[in-house]
Amino acid sequence: MNEEFIGALKEIVKEKGISEELLFTTIEDALVAAYKKNYANTGSTAQNVRVSMNRENGEIHVYAQKTVVENIQDDISEISLEKAKEISPRYEVDDIVDIEVTPRTFGRVAAQLAKQVVIQRIKEAERNIIYNEFVEKEFDIITGIIIRKDKGNVFVDLGKVEAILGPNEQMPGEEYNFNERLKLYIVEVKNTPKGAQVVVSRTHPGLVKRLFELEVPEIFEGIVEIKSISREAGSRTKIAVQSNDESIDAMGACVGPKGVRVQNIVSELKNEKIDIIKWSKLPEEYIANALSPAKVLDVTIDEESKSARVIVDDTQLSLAIGKEGQNVRLAAKLTGWKIDIKSKAQVEE
Repeated sequence: MNEEFIGALKEIVKEKGISEELLFTTIEDALVAAYKKNYANTGSTAQNVRVSMNRENGEIHVYAQKTVVENIQDDISEISLEKAKEISPRYEVDDIVDIEVTPRTFGRVAAQLAKQVVIQRIKEAERNIIYNEFVEKEFDIITGIIIRKDKGNVFVDLGKVEAILGPNEQMPGEEYNFNERLKLYIVEVKNTPKGAQVVVSRTHPGLVKRLFELEVPEIFEGIVEIKSISREAGSRTKIAVQSNDESIDAMGACVGPKGVRVQNIVSELKNEKIDIIKWSKLPEEYIANALSPAKVLDVTIDEESKSARVIVDDTQLSLAIGKEGQNVRLAAKLTGWKIDIKSKAQVEE
Protein backbone atom coordinates (compact mmCIF):
# COMPACT_ATOMS: atom_id res chain seq x y z
CA MET A 1 0.00 0.00 0.00
CA ASN A 2 1.14 3.55 -0.64
CA GLU A 3 -0.17 7.10 -0.67
CA GLU A 4 -0.88 6.92 -4.41
CA PHE A 5 -3.14 3.89 -3.86
CA ILE A 6 -4.96 5.64 -1.00
CA GLY A 7 -5.41 8.73 -3.21
CA ALA A 8 -6.94 6.54 -5.94
CA LEU A 9 -9.23 4.93 -3.34
CA LYS A 10 -10.50 8.32 -2.20
CA GLU A 11 -11.17 9.37 -5.81
CA ILE A 12 -13.26 6.20 -6.29
CA VAL A 13 -15.15 7.00 -3.09
CA LYS A 14 -16.08 10.44 -4.51
CA GLU A 15 -16.99 9.22 -8.01
CA LYS A 16 -19.01 6.16 -7.01
CA GLY A 17 -20.65 7.53 -3.87
CA ILE A 18 -19.19 4.77 -1.67
CA SER A 19 -18.74 5.37 2.05
CA GLU A 20 -14.99 5.86 2.67
CA GLU A 21 -15.14 4.35 6.18
CA LEU A 22 -17.15 1.37 4.91
CA LEU A 23 -14.58 0.75 2.17
CA PHE A 24 -11.59 0.84 4.57
CA THR A 25 -13.42 -1.29 7.16
CA THR A 26 -14.29 -3.87 4.48
CA ILE A 27 -10.64 -4.01 3.37
CA GLU A 28 -9.52 -4.47 7.00
CA ASP A 29 -12.05 -7.29 7.54
CA ALA A 30 -10.85 -9.01 4.36
CA LEU A 31 -7.22 -8.67 5.53
CA VAL A 32 -8.09 -10.29 8.89
CA ALA A 33 -9.54 -13.28 7.01
CA ALA A 34 -6.46 -13.42 4.73
CA TYR A 35 -4.09 -13.32 7.70
CA LYS A 36 -5.93 -16.13 9.50
CA LYS A 37 -5.90 -18.25 6.34
CA ASN A 38 -2.23 -17.73 5.40
CA TYR A 39 -0.36 -16.99 8.63
CA ALA A 40 -2.32 -18.00 11.72
CA ASN A 41 -2.61 -21.73 11.16
CA THR A 42 0.72 -22.71 12.75
CA GLY A 43 -0.65 -22.74 16.30
CA SER A 44 1.93 -20.24 17.50
CA THR A 45 0.09 -17.08 16.44
CA ALA A 46 -3.14 -15.78 17.97
CA GLN A 47 -6.27 -16.32 15.97
CA ASN A 48 -7.83 -13.19 17.50
CA VAL A 49 -6.31 -10.49 15.32
CA ARG A 50 -7.02 -6.94 14.31
CA VAL A 51 -5.82 -5.23 11.15
CA SER A 52 -5.33 -1.48 11.03
CA MET A 53 -4.96 0.40 7.74
CA ASN A 54 -3.73 3.99 7.86
CA ARG A 55 -6.28 6.18 6.04
CA GLU A 56 -3.59 8.58 4.76
CA ASN A 57 -0.52 6.57 3.74
CA GLY A 58 -1.92 3.03 3.43
CA GLU A 59 0.39 1.46 6.05
CA ILE A 60 -0.97 -1.85 7.35
CA HIS A 61 -0.37 -3.35 10.80
CA VAL A 62 -1.60 -6.70 12.11
CA TYR A 63 -2.11 -7.06 15.86
CA ALA A 64 -2.65 -10.26 17.81
CA GLN A 65 -5.20 -9.59 20.55
CA LYS A 66 -4.50 -11.26 23.90
CA THR A 67 -6.49 -11.17 27.13
CA VAL A 68 -4.66 -10.12 30.31
CA VAL A 69 -4.82 -12.88 32.99
CA GLU A 70 -3.23 -13.66 36.38
CA ASN A 71 -2.32 -17.23 35.39
CA ILE A 72 -1.85 -18.19 31.72
CA GLN A 73 -3.82 -21.24 30.52
CA ASP A 74 -3.38 -20.60 26.79
CA ASP A 75 -0.21 -18.93 25.44
CA ILE A 76 -1.85 -18.11 22.12
CA SER A 77 -4.82 -16.11 23.42
CA GLU A 78 -3.60 -14.93 26.84
CA ILE A 79 -0.84 -12.73 28.29
CA SER A 80 0.22 -12.48 31.94
CA LEU A 81 -0.52 -9.32 33.89
CA GLU A 82 3.25 -8.96 34.56
CA LYS A 83 4.15 -8.95 30.83
CA ALA A 84 1.20 -6.67 30.02
CA LYS A 85 2.44 -4.15 32.61
CA GLU A 86 5.83 -4.16 30.86
CA ILE A 87 4.09 -2.98 27.70
CA SER A 88 2.00 -0.41 29.55
CA PRO A 89 1.34 0.15 33.28
CA ARG A 90 -2.32 0.92 32.53
CA TYR A 91 -3.23 -2.72 31.71
CA GLU A 92 -5.39 -4.66 34.18
CA VAL A 93 -6.80 -8.21 34.24
CA ASP A 94 -9.38 -8.86 31.45
CA ASP A 95 -8.01 -6.01 29.30
CA ILE A 96 -7.11 -6.75 25.68
CA VAL A 97 -3.50 -6.17 24.62
CA ASP A 98 -2.57 -5.56 20.97
CA ILE A 99 0.76 -7.16 20.01
CA GLU A 100 2.02 -6.42 16.51
CA VAL A 101 2.54 -9.56 14.40
CA THR A 102 2.64 -8.06 10.89
CA PRO A 103 4.42 -10.57 8.58
CA ARG A 104 7.05 -9.16 6.21
CA THR A 105 5.36 -10.57 3.15
CA PHE A 106 1.87 -9.41 4.17
CA GLY A 107 1.99 -6.19 2.09
CA ARG A 108 1.83 -8.10 -1.20
CA VAL A 109 -1.16 -10.16 -0.04
CA ALA A 110 -2.82 -7.01 1.31
CA ALA A 111 -2.42 -5.05 -1.93
CA GLN A 112 -3.96 -7.84 -4.01
CA LEU A 113 -6.83 -8.35 -1.59
CA ALA A 114 -7.54 -4.63 -1.26
CA LYS A 115 -7.80 -4.38 -5.05
CA GLN A 116 -10.35 -7.24 -5.13
CA VAL A 117 -12.41 -5.65 -2.33
CA VAL A 118 -12.41 -2.26 -4.08
CA ILE A 119 -13.51 -3.79 -7.41
CA GLN A 120 -16.31 -5.67 -5.63
CA ARG A 121 -17.45 -2.53 -3.79
CA ILE A 122 -17.40 -0.49 -7.03
CA LYS A 123 -19.62 -3.09 -8.72
CA GLU A 124 -22.01 -3.08 -5.74
CA ALA A 125 -22.11 0.73 -5.70
CA GLU A 126 -22.80 0.91 -9.45
CA ARG A 127 -25.56 -1.70 -9.10
CA ASN A 128 -27.13 0.32 -6.28
CA ILE A 129 -26.92 3.58 -8.25
CA ILE A 130 -28.69 1.98 -11.23
CA TYR A 131 -31.28 0.32 -8.95
CA ASN A 132 -32.04 3.62 -7.17
CA GLU A 133 -32.34 5.42 -10.51
CA PHE A 134 -34.89 2.94 -11.85
CA VAL A 135 -36.82 2.34 -8.63
CA GLU A 136 -37.72 6.06 -8.78
CA LYS A 137 -39.23 5.39 -12.23
CA GLU A 138 -41.40 2.50 -10.99
CA PHE A 139 -45.02 2.93 -12.21
CA ASP A 140 -43.83 5.40 -14.85
CA ILE A 141 -43.44 5.25 -18.62
CA ILE A 142 -40.09 4.71 -20.36
CA THR A 143 -38.86 4.27 -23.93
CA GLY A 144 -36.66 1.30 -24.78
CA ILE A 145 -35.19 -0.47 -27.81
CA ILE A 146 -35.90 -4.15 -28.47
CA ILE A 147 -32.62 -6.09 -28.51
CA ARG A 148 -33.65 -9.76 -28.49
CA LYS A 149 -36.30 -12.39 -27.82
CA ASP A 150 -35.80 -15.54 -25.77
CA LYS A 151 -38.28 -18.19 -24.56
CA GLY A 152 -41.26 -15.90 -25.05
CA ASN A 153 -39.60 -12.96 -23.28
CA VAL A 154 -38.71 -9.74 -25.08
CA PHE A 155 -35.56 -7.99 -23.81
CA VAL A 156 -35.48 -4.22 -24.06
CA ASP A 157 -32.46 -1.92 -23.75
CA LEU A 158 -33.19 0.98 -21.37
CA GLY A 159 -29.66 2.40 -21.58
CA LYS A 160 -28.06 1.30 -18.30
CA VAL A 161 -30.05 -1.88 -17.86
CA GLU A 162 -32.05 -4.47 -19.79
CA ALA A 163 -35.77 -4.75 -19.09
CA ILE A 164 -37.86 -7.90 -19.43
CA LEU A 165 -41.20 -7.82 -21.22
CA GLY A 166 -42.72 -11.17 -20.20
CA PRO A 167 -45.35 -13.07 -22.21
CA ASN A 168 -48.21 -11.89 -19.93
CA GLU A 169 -47.11 -8.25 -20.36
CA GLN A 170 -47.13 -8.39 -24.18
CA MET A 171 -50.11 -7.08 -26.14
CA PRO A 172 -51.97 -9.81 -28.06
CA GLY A 173 -51.10 -9.67 -31.77
CA GLU A 174 -48.36 -7.06 -31.32
CA GLU A 175 -45.07 -7.84 -33.06
CA TYR A 176 -41.79 -7.03 -31.34
CA ASN A 177 -39.07 -6.44 -33.89
CA PHE A 178 -35.33 -6.02 -33.33
CA ASN A 179 -34.23 -2.37 -32.91
CA GLU A 180 -37.83 -1.13 -32.63
CA ARG A 181 -38.44 1.72 -30.15
CA LEU A 182 -41.23 1.03 -27.69
CA LYS A 183 -42.99 2.89 -24.87
CA LEU A 184 -43.31 0.70 -21.79
CA TYR A 185 -44.76 0.87 -18.29
CA ILE A 186 -42.38 -0.05 -15.44
CA VAL A 187 -44.30 -2.54 -13.30
CA GLU A 188 -41.54 -3.49 -10.86
CA VAL A 189 -37.84 -2.91 -10.15
CA LYS A 190 -36.03 -5.66 -8.21
CA ASN A 191 -32.58 -5.42 -6.61
CA THR A 192 -30.85 -8.73 -7.37
CA PRO A 193 -27.23 -9.91 -6.85
CA LYS A 194 -26.76 -9.42 -10.60
CA GLY A 195 -28.08 -5.86 -10.46
CA ALA A 196 -31.39 -4.09 -11.08
CA GLN A 197 -34.04 -6.22 -12.78
CA VAL A 198 -36.70 -4.08 -14.46
CA VAL A 199 -40.05 -5.67 -15.32
CA VAL A 200 -42.04 -3.75 -17.95
CA SER A 201 -45.50 -4.03 -19.48
CA ARG A 202 -47.45 -3.15 -22.60
CA THR A 203 -50.75 -4.45 -21.17
CA HIS A 204 -50.94 -2.56 -17.85
CA PRO A 205 -53.69 0.11 -17.58
CA GLY A 206 -50.98 2.39 -16.15
CA LEU A 207 -49.43 2.59 -19.63
CA VAL A 208 -52.61 4.22 -20.98
CA LYS A 209 -52.75 6.59 -18.00
CA ARG A 210 -49.14 7.71 -18.51
CA LEU A 211 -49.66 8.13 -22.28
CA PHE A 212 -52.60 10.44 -21.61
CA GLU A 213 -50.47 12.42 -19.14
CA LEU A 214 -47.84 12.85 -21.87
CA GLU A 215 -50.31 13.85 -24.58
CA VAL A 216 -52.78 15.94 -22.58
CA PRO A 217 -51.26 18.95 -20.77
CA GLU A 218 -54.48 19.45 -18.78
CA ILE A 219 -54.05 15.98 -17.21
CA PHE A 220 -50.38 16.57 -16.43
CA GLU A 221 -51.29 19.91 -14.81
CA GLY A 222 -54.12 18.36 -12.76
CA ILE A 223 -56.92 20.36 -14.43
CA VAL A 224 -58.36 17.17 -15.90
CA GLU A 225 -58.29 14.06 -13.70
CA ILE A 226 -58.32 10.40 -14.73
CA LYS A 227 -60.76 8.75 -12.31
CA SER A 228 -60.68 5.16 -13.57
CA ILE A 229 -59.34 2.96 -16.37
CA SER A 230 -60.40 -0.49 -17.53
CA ARG A 231 -58.44 -2.18 -20.28
CA GLU A 232 -58.31 -5.30 -22.41
CA ALA A 233 -54.90 -4.74 -23.96
CA GLY A 234 -54.66 -4.73 -27.74
CA SER A 235 -58.43 -4.51 -28.10
CA ARG A 236 -60.14 -1.77 -26.08
CA THR A 237 -59.78 0.64 -23.16
CA LYS A 238 -62.32 2.74 -21.31
CA ILE A 239 -61.10 5.80 -19.45
CA ALA A 240 -63.27 7.97 -17.15
CA VAL A 241 -62.23 11.61 -16.80
CA GLN A 242 -63.38 14.64 -14.83
CA SER A 243 -62.55 18.33 -15.15
CA ASN A 244 -61.64 20.34 -12.06
CA ASP A 245 -62.28 23.55 -14.00
CA GLU A 246 -65.80 24.28 -15.29
CA SER A 247 -64.41 26.10 -18.32
CA ILE A 248 -62.45 23.01 -19.48
CA ASP A 249 -64.21 20.07 -21.15
CA ALA A 250 -62.45 16.94 -19.86
CA MET A 251 -63.41 14.71 -22.79
CA GLY A 252 -62.56 17.40 -25.35
CA ALA A 253 -59.14 17.97 -23.78
CA CYS A 254 -58.38 14.24 -24.01
CA VAL A 255 -59.54 13.96 -27.61
CA GLY A 256 -57.58 17.08 -28.61
CA PRO A 257 -57.90 19.32 -31.69
CA LYS A 258 -59.21 17.19 -34.59
CA GLY A 259 -58.73 14.13 -32.35
CA VAL A 260 -54.94 14.35 -32.60
CA ARG A 261 -54.18 13.65 -28.91
CA VAL A 262 -56.17 10.46 -28.59
CA GLN A 263 -55.06 9.36 -32.07
CA ASN A 264 -51.40 9.57 -31.01
CA ILE A 265 -52.18 7.24 -28.10
CA VAL A 266 -54.19 4.87 -30.32
CA SER A 267 -51.23 4.71 -32.75
CA GLU A 268 -48.79 3.96 -29.91
CA LEU A 269 -51.10 1.13 -28.77
CA LYS A 270 -51.29 -0.29 -32.32
CA ASN A 271 -54.90 0.84 -32.96
CA GLU A 272 -56.37 -0.24 -29.63
CA LYS A 273 -59.83 1.38 -29.35
CA ILE A 274 -60.22 3.99 -26.61
CA ASP A 275 -63.55 5.15 -25.18
CA ILE A 276 -63.25 8.42 -23.25
CA ILE A 277 -66.22 8.86 -20.93
CA LYS A 278 -67.30 11.51 -18.46
CA TRP A 279 -67.03 10.48 -14.81
CA SER A 280 -69.95 11.28 -12.50
CA LYS A 281 -70.44 10.97 -8.75
CA LEU A 282 -74.00 9.79 -9.52
CA PRO A 283 -73.75 6.01 -10.10
CA GLU A 284 -76.72 5.96 -12.54
CA GLU A 285 -75.15 8.63 -14.73
CA TYR A 286 -71.65 7.13 -14.48
CA ILE A 287 -72.89 3.64 -15.47
CA ALA A 288 -74.88 5.08 -18.42
CA ASN A 289 -71.77 6.98 -19.60
CA ALA A 290 -69.56 3.91 -19.16
CA LEU A 291 -71.68 1.90 -21.61
CA SER A 292 -70.82 4.36 -24.40
CA PRO A 293 -71.15 4.26 -27.39
CA ALA A 294 -74.52 2.65 -26.56
CA LYS A 295 -77.42 4.97 -25.59
CA VAL A 296 -79.01 4.04 -22.26
CA LEU A 297 -82.73 4.59 -21.47
CA ASP A 298 -82.72 3.88 -17.74
CA VAL A 299 -80.46 2.72 -14.89
CA THR A 300 -81.74 1.29 -11.59
CA ILE A 301 -79.17 0.61 -8.89
CA ASP A 302 -79.09 -1.59 -5.81
CA GLU A 303 -76.60 -0.09 -3.34
CA GLU A 304 -76.53 -3.19 -1.13
CA SER A 305 -75.38 -5.61 -3.82
CA LYS A 306 -73.64 -2.84 -5.81
CA SER A 307 -75.47 -3.98 -8.92
CA ALA A 308 -77.27 -2.04 -11.66
CA ARG A 309 -80.12 -2.91 -14.01
CA VAL A 310 -79.76 -1.09 -17.32
CA ILE A 311 -82.47 -0.72 -19.97
CA VAL A 312 -81.57 0.12 -23.56
CA ASP A 313 -83.49 0.41 -26.79
CA ASP A 314 -83.80 -2.85 -28.73
CA THR A 315 -81.47 -1.49 -31.44
CA GLN A 316 -78.82 -0.65 -28.82
CA LEU A 317 -78.68 -4.01 -27.00
CA SER A 318 -75.86 -5.64 -28.98
CA LEU A 319 -73.87 -2.36 -28.91
CA ALA A 320 -74.31 -2.05 -25.12
CA ILE A 321 -73.20 -5.62 -24.51
CA GLY A 322 -70.45 -5.46 -27.12
CA LYS A 323 -68.65 -8.20 -29.01
CA GLU A 324 -68.37 -11.25 -26.71
CA GLY A 325 -69.65 -9.02 -23.87
CA GLN A 326 -66.60 -6.75 -23.94
CA ASN A 327 -68.40 -3.39 -23.66
CA VAL A 328 -70.43 -4.29 -20.58
CA ARG A 329 -67.46 -6.12 -19.05
CA LEU A 330 -65.20 -3.06 -19.38
CA ALA A 331 -67.98 -0.76 -18.11
CA ALA A 332 -68.45 -2.94 -15.02
CA LYS A 333 -64.71 -2.93 -14.34
CA LEU A 334 -64.51 0.83 -14.89
CA THR A 335 -67.36 1.70 -12.53
CA GLY A 336 -67.01 -1.11 -9.98
CA TRP A 337 -70.71 -2.03 -10.40
CA LYS A 338 -72.23 -5.31 -11.60
CA ILE A 339 -74.27 -4.47 -14.70
CA ASP A 340 -77.24 -6.40 -16.06
CA ILE A 341 -78.50 -5.10 -19.43
CA LYS A 342 -82.01 -5.65 -20.77
CA SER A 343 -83.65 -4.36 -23.92
CA LYS A 344 -86.91 -2.44 -23.74
CA ALA A 345 -88.74 -5.39 -25.33
CA GLN A 346 -87.32 -7.85 -22.80
CA VAL A 347 -88.54 -5.67 -19.91
CA GLU A 348 -92.01 -5.32 -21.42
CA GLU A 349 -92.26 -9.13 -21.80
